[in-house]
Amino acid sequence: MITKIDWYILRKFIGTFIYSLSILLIISVVIDITEKVDDFMNSNLSVYRIIVDYYFGFIPHIAALLFPLFIFISVIFFTSKMAYRTEIVAILSAGVSFRRFLRPYWIGAILFGGILWLGNFWTVPIANKIRTKFENTYVNKKKASESMYDKSIRIDSFTYVTFGSYDPNYKSGGNFELEDIHGQEMRMKLRSERIEWDSVKKVWKLNLVTVRKINGLHETWFKTRDTVLKLALNPAEMHEEKNMQEAMTTPELTRYIDRENLRGAEGLNVFYVEKYRRTASSAAVVILSLIGGIIASRKVRGGSGLHLAVGIVISATYIIMLQFSTVFSIKANLNPMLAVWIPNFVFGALGFYLYMRAPK
Repeated sequence: MITKIDWYILRKFIGTFIYSLSILLIISVVIDITEKVDDFMNSNLSVYRIIVDYYFGFIPHIAALLFPLFIFISVIFFTSKMAYRTEIVAILSAGVSFRRFLRPYWIGAILFGGILWLGNFWTVPIANKIRTKFENTYVNKKKASESMYDKSIRIDSFTYVTFGSYDPNYKSGGNFELEDIHGQEMRMKLRSERIEWDSVKKVWKLNLVTVRKINGLHETWFKTRDTVLKLALNPAEMHEEKNMQEAMTTPELTRYIDRENLRGAEGLNVFYVEKYRRTASSAAVVILSLIGGIIASRKVRGGSGLHLAVGIVISATYIIMLQFSTVFSIKANLNPMLAVWIPNFVFGALGFYLYMRAPK
């Protein structure tokens, strides 16, 4: 049953967080405008175009990025104020247990954690699509893609293709090979001097083709000058955008990972990290909220200043630990799920220790 004290703490929780997040977003937008104002002016963009095409994507990105940490700072701030005014002492003296006192913190943390979870799954990736498209068009002036060499891709369970060279700008390449392999047995091998994407018919056009078919000890081959080939591969999949995983909704990200696993692609840890991070950051909201409430509920001589200083140190430690673990996952093959959850495990243990040591 939610009492007046619970509503009182929840109002402070929600109000302080919304206020602090609003201030952060205003500052972030002002700083971003000062950095990009020359690009906006050079592109002759209207204010409406800038707001709709860019800042509708930029604001959710920044908010989600710092969401757990500003929840933490907000909890420390309003709880410290309550402790300084001896409100928490009065609540506990009235017979309310410390565990019962933390109930509104649980409610607020789960509420905000759920909001972040839903945002990370759908809203933030859609916003990132808007932001990155605008930046590539008007800010970063996206450069022409470089040619690739010896690009090998697994299309399905049996089909493998290799591009000796491939130019993403012209969607064409040379020294193309396709192999049909079942287990340890190669059944067909196709080679082409040149391959080109037909954007109208959505097929690959091949020139100077040699086809070799193998059936046990029997082998046949033939040549043809031109032919077309339908593959479950389009030119967009040949070139990966920077930070493309941030612009995928979670269902899209899952489908992409499954497809690339089928193709035998390497370097997928960055996509796994992004997928698991979306849930781990929501859990971090709950863990950091409880740590903040436990730390700041104690009245100390340094007051709010000391509590905020401790909060900033803990926040910095969390960021550094998360950064280190994700880098180890991407560069050194640490399990991606473990990498994003290590900070939560460590700070969850810290929160339990602080709770056990807190005066009841």
